[in-house]
Amino acid sequence: MTTPLIDPFLRPISYLRVSVTDRCDFRCVYCMSENMTFLPKKELLTLEELDRMCSAFVGLGVEKLRITGGEPLVRKGIMTFFNAMTRHLESGALKELTLTTNGSQLARFAGDLHAAGVRRVNVSLDTLDEKKFADITRWGRLPQVLQGIEAAQQAGLRVKINTVALKGFNEDELFTLVNWCAARDMDLTFIEVMPMGDIGNENRLDQYWPLKDLRATLRQQYSLTDLPLNTGGPARYVALEETGQKIGFITPLTHNFCESCNRVRLTCMGELYMCLGQEDVADLRPALRNNPHDDAPLEQAIRAAIARKPKGHDFDYSRAVVDGKMSRHMSHTGG
Repeated sequence: MTTPLIDPFLRPISYLRVSVTDRCDFRCVYCMSENMTFLPKKELLTLEELDRMCSAFVGLGVEKLRITGGEPLVRKGIMTFFNAMTRHLESGALKELTLTTNGSQLARFAGDLHAAGVRRVNVSLDTLDEKKFADITRWGRLPQVLQGIEAAQQAGLRVKINTVALKGFNEDELFTLVNWCAARDMDLTFIEVMPMGDIGNENRLDQYWPLKDLRATLRQQYSLTDLPLNTGGPARYVALEETGQKIGFITPLTHNFCESCNRVRLTCMGELYMCLGQEDVADLRPALRNNPHDDAPLEQAIRAAIARKPKGHDFDYSRAVVDGKMSRHMSHTGG
């Protein structure tokens, strides 16, 4: 058997997040600037190269692929890639193929995604107020996203909503969002805003809403029961006894989840980030392109990169300044 991927801290790497494009049809204020300069198309891995790259990871023991962007569904021909990954689901080597999306294109692709073997999708949605939605996404339209969510559910996809917790923006919608998701049998995960990208015009410290405070507010109306659930991601989960739904908390700032990290992130250029909150990166593209008929150099490059995976990140808001911040946009690394 192929030796599995194990990092220096004895964590098995079984989860790969793959950004298939840096482009997006939204310009969310915490993710990218309004006037983004996107990568030239020649810099991107082709869909065939993405297939080969992901297949190499699957061959080395990765069991979960999450496709991200940018907005993954705006990449031309993207269903070719999803359909190619179906063979790994059918063989049993890949346990789950899923994606994170802004929902704008789900009405077009939900049926095709289900046919390719996708069973769950995460939809990023920070507000149910149409004006606030337009403000935070700059270019987005809420009705289009809501239609996409409905189409996904009708196609048989399990939908989870991801909401970035933003002080002064969606605090007043906490119970609205929870109840809206409960009425539609959708789980909900809250995420602390992270100090990444061009934050010169965005005061992340002012936006920062610690999820321990959000959780305390939830307790005012609900009974929370901690769940020992592990979905292979960074979220900690509770059950709301009154609704039966799961609520997740991703807390890179108030609770470092690095000790159980089992994932790495591949960019659309073939760069492998071993940690979201560190700048160290391994360029896998030369090993891929210089050896078109031999995957051994690519596998060696992947193993060498995993051997450099750090113990954790350094995100920190505790000193009234934003420490450990990353200069790259979230859309570059993948959501």
